Amino acid sequence: MRDRRKRPRHSTAAVMGGALVMALSQLGSIHALEQTRGVSFWRRWLGREPGSEDTVGRVAAQLEVETLRKLLRNLYSRLKRNKALQARKGGLLAVIVDGHEVSASYKRCCAHCLSREIRTGERVRRQYYHRLVMAMLSGGDFPLLLDVELQRPGEDEGTCALRLLERIQEQYPRAFDLIMGDALYAQARVFQFALRHGKHALCVLKDERRDLMADAKALMQLEQPALFQSGRISRQCWDIEHLRTWSSLGSPVRVVRSLETTTPAGDAAPATSEWFWVSTIPAKLLPLDRFPGMAHDRWDIENQGFNELATYWHADHVYKHDANAIIVFWLVTMLAYNLFHAFRSRNLKPPLRFRFTKLRLAEFMKAELLLGKPRAPS
Repeated sequence: MRDRRKRPRHSTAAVMGGALVMALSQLGSIHALEQTRGVSFWRRWLGREPGSEDTVGRVAAQLEVETLRKLLRNLYSRLKRNKALQARKGGLLAVIVDGHEVSASYKRCCAHCLSREIRTGERVRRQYYHRLVMAMLSGGDFPLLLDVELQRPGEDEGTCALRLLERIQEQYPRAFDLIMGDALYAQARVFQFALRHGKHALCVLKDERRDLMADAKALMQLEQPALFQSGRISRQCWDIEHLRTWSSLGSPVRVVRSLETTTPAGDAAPATSEWFWVSTIPAKLLPLDRFPGMAHDRWDIENQGFNELATYWHADHVYKHDANAIIVFWLVTMLAYNLFHAFRSRNLKPPLRFRFTKLRLAEFMKAELLLGKPRAPS
């Protein structure tokens, strides 16, 4: 690993090794990491204590980010060679992209901050914030976080996502078959990117004003829905292929509608929801009975991605208010997340894996760090 310091007193690998342990043990702050400097664990694992709070922040601000991305690629390659990233039976591997707001402040800002006006009562205040787009590989035994890109001032989320997808396509060209996103990504430029690189795209379709939506609804009124049952969920599905209403795309698409009724346990009333999706993937590759389940996998990036990262891995914590440092700590957290889930899924025997929750396993890791010697759960 490399950074831009001229005369470093602490090796970059040792400092970032400490940051990785901070993420794996879910300490939540560089200050908490600094409090562990007297623990014997560091001498055995790094050969020295981790850097101070200032050192870790300074190195993160000057680190060459590509070296961390290379570590994530190496981990993906090793898992792929060991056949740990196989698609589920009859399924596809999808890259899910979505945006996430990291931080917001009325006082602290940097040159890379986005800004907006917030009205509170009669007062209008300017708020500064950072937003990023993350890519997750979904469809295997466990999700794998691939990369992240920070949104720049003056650009929208779609532009940031396309920059991220260009890098994903270059670095993981055979890792996925499908690009998935929410309604924001139902844009011609996103679908054209997928088609240009021999991939398929699948996004939520929401805008009632679009000709594509209006034409699909009109055609669906002429067809009988297909009925499917999946556990407590019953679905009425309509499937319209070869629609050419999306003139800016210049290619036919498929629109699927799913009217879903969920019957909860107990005396609660059934809940009904309606979904529309637009996709380039043909029915012979993804039949209608499997389409809604695959499309709903888009929520993996929210439930297993951002929610878990923010709640348990402290990913939203701004360890140092610097654009490079924000990306560095996100990539370190993503690396820790991938290592943890790969270890739990592929290394732990089922009796141990099912006995302890993920939170409990994380506590064992923190205990090993604080106690200074390894202690296996029994």
